[in-house]
Amino acid sequence: MPIATPEVYAEMLDRAKANEFAYPAINVTSSETLNAALRGFAEAESDGIIQVSTGGAEFASGTKVKDMVTGAVALAEYAHVVAAKYPVNIALHTDHCPKDKLEGYVRPLIAISQERVDKGGNPLFQSHMWDGSAVPLEENLQIASELLDLSAKAKLVLEIEVGVVGGEEDGVDNEINDKLYTTPEDYLKTVEALGAGEKGRYLLAATFGNVHGVYKPGNVKLRPEILKQGQDVVAEKLGLPAGSKPFDLVFHGGSGSLLEEIHEAVSYGVIKMNIDTDTQYAFTRPIAAHMFANYDGVLKIDGEVGNKKAYDPRSYLKAAEQAMAARIASACEHLKSSGRMIAG
Repeated sequence: MPIATPEVYAEMLDRAKANEFAYPAINVTSSETLNAALRGFAEAESDGIIQVSTGGAEFASGTKVKDMVTGAVALAEYAHVVAAKYPVNIALHTDHCPKDKLEGYVRPLIAISQERVDKGGNPLFQSHMWDGSAVPLEENLQIASELLDLSAKAKLVLEIEVGVVGGEEDGVDNEINDKLYTTPEDYLKTVEALGAGEKGRYLLAATFGNVHGVYKPGNVKLRPEILKQGQDVVAEKLGLPAGSKPFDLVFHGGSGSLLEEIHEAVSYGVIKMNIDTDTQYAFTRPIAAHMFANYDGVLKIDGEVGNKKAYDPRSYLKAAEQAMAARIASACEHLKSSGRMIAG
């Protein structure tokens, strides 16, 4: 399928909300990891989201260029070509973008999509994230309001973060403290500033104890009920029936979460769950195994010539792609998106 149009992306999000499942959102940094994501979604018969962080985009542009927009555009254009060969719908998204990188990342990418839309085409990406968790809530929402207006005009969805995800990702390190829990007042201020869809669609990364990084199951102290509290307080304010879920929620920092906690969060309106740490390991593990098992082939030891078949990058990157794809298919099972592709 081609990369999702704005209309197909909206259908994807609506289907997830209505049927209580979520899409894995897979961070990629290269054509190899992007291929793995496409394969994983296809094997799970799940539509999905592929995303690029600021650091991932910079890396994708090459260590000499080191330009975020160049890398993001290159990966997106590659995805538009290759994804057409797969039977699933894929939405392209950019992950965490703090204030100091907005001008060099999200704003230029929105402008590129606006140009495409003005010419009668579809946006390059389908959504972008503004991460205002490091600034005061009022400033966070003020910037979000401006970006939402720009996004709506370019047929894009905006993702925002209210609260703080702990741990470290892409050089942003947040303390693990009370700010990890979005308050009812935060939810109310969000809907007051951004509306309930009439100003443009947005995804809300509300926090309920989420922490980026690597943790064993049970070590992350999640409180999914905070998501329900937020949905309930805003549903009441909007005059919606009890049990309504006005927000499209996003789950960040899910590594180490118990499966029942993930399912509870999804039942409260989570329709997107970011997955990066686990897929990084899945990709790297078979490469490490290859190097250990073929050390005398990948290295020219004691004057020998090595083994070209062993040090050909394709020999281990194929294994890495397959392993990462398998981990993504497993994520689709956990989030209940398997077998639910629109094309099916």
